[in-house]
Amino acid sequence: MTAHAIMKLLPYPVAHHPSGSITFEGEELLHNSQRQMQQLRGRRIGMIFQEPMTALNPLHTVEKQLSEVLNLHSGLRQPALRAKVLELLHKVQIQSPEKRLKAYPHELSGGQRQRVMIAMALANEPTLLIADEPTTALDVTVQREILGLLQSLQEEMGMAILLITHDLGVVRHMANRVAVMHQGQLIELQDSEALFDAPQQDYTRTLLNSHPKGMALTPSDTNTESLLETKQLTVSFPLNKPLFGKPTRFVHAVKNISLKLPVGQTLGVVGESGSGKSTLAMAILRLLDAQGEIIFQENKLHKLNEKKLRPLRKHMQVVFQDPFASLSPRMTVAEIIAEGLLVHSLLNYANREQAVIKVMDEVGLLAADRHRYPHEFSGGQRQRIAIARALVLNPKLLILDEPTSALDRAVQVQVIELLRDLQQKRGLTYLFISHDLNVVKALSHQVLVMKDGEMIEYGNAREVLEKPQQAYTQRLLQASFLN
Repeated sequence: MTAHAIMKLLPYPVAHHPSGSITFEGEELLHNSQRQMQQLRGRRIGMIFQEPMTALNPLHTVEKQLSEVLNLHSGLRQPALRAKVLELLHKVQIQSPEKRLKAYPHELSGGQRQRVMIAMALANEPTLLIADEPTTALDVTVQREILGLLQSLQEEMGMAILLITHDLGVVRHMANRVAVMHQGQLIELQDSEALFDAPQQDYTRTLLNSHPKGMALTPSDTNTESLLETKQLTVSFPLNKPLFGKPTRFVHAVKNISLKLPVGQTLGVVGESGSGKSTLAMAILRLLDAQGEIIFQENKLHKLNEKKLRPLRKHMQVVFQDPFASLSPRMTVAEIIAEGLLVHSLLNYANREQAVIKVMDEVGLLAADRHRYPHEFSGGQRQRIAIARALVLNPKLLILDEPTSALDRAVQVQVIELLRDLQQKRGLTYLFISHDLNVVKALSHQVLVMKDGEMIEYGNAREVLEKPQQAYTQRLLQASFLN
């Protein structure tokens, strides 16, 4: 909100400034008109927004959106305009940028969308860059590359960076000074080194001590029977769509993945953005067409039609990365959590209500809040709602797709402890997707490393994370700031 105030992007006149001052290069911004602010935004002050899927226009291609920024402030015209767009995409490490010019945001991975946002913010070489969680959606290797890029551009252009993040590893790596905010107030402001060595406030100390610790707990049930197994699982998407006939060229998003996940254990799936992690999960849930075998509780899912598959779906639930996007804003928390019970025709109204109350209590939410809407909750609370929605059906398998990436460290630790506790109590089996290797280490019994749709390394979590055999896994670990 503070950063949005600098850019004057708050919902005025509902928001207002009864006091205070905002000066930029000696210029008072607080009383600037919208026309004056438009001259600043994107040219002298750039901003990287946290959620690129919301910030990017879904109806425009990558080239059009980058060209608009350059054309508006720099007056560039073709062919210089396209050359500059390609240069920017190269700078932010977009692979094959020529092929991405005509892509729409939904055709890019989360990490690729974030890189397009960074390219837009840097397009006109601003003197101040406001970066709001710029690496949240990125894996650790790309995170380091992007932060290194920002640092080199900062040195080259003399650019100031206002970095907003909940990742203390990024703060320590990037910041000269650190401002700690709590409940709308600035509670501590120190040089980075001094703050990390000797924090003055209790809240700051809590933040510094909040990071995932330890390894996964030993399952309460020593049963090694496989709950889930895949054999040579492959997911392909067509590259050409002829008017007549079948596609002849394909991209293999997942290639020949074979795995076994025992009852009550966690398989951590790691890899860079676009490596196929989420695609693998969607294929296992039969939400994407795939070749190969998927065996769940001895049921061969790959041979079942939708009608026969439906009764099994309540045993396989998923918690998505962004709880705000995956929860309907028009439904109350009680309606959201009970929806699965309605779909599977389980329990009458009174019993559904009791089930909702019970599961909310189990995930640390107040049952009295069940008639409120998602926007009335914090990010951590929304993720607990998403977990409760999955748990109310008493699933055997829970697929967790980056469930902590949008949360600050203190809340991450709480969610991890909740997931550990639920696994012990319920004997749950997790397929845990993340690019945060510290979180994976804290939860996983096994680790599967993916790159370009292929399995690079697979085995016991301790062995893979402490003694990786493959160079790619070693790079992932070296790039993890808090490793």
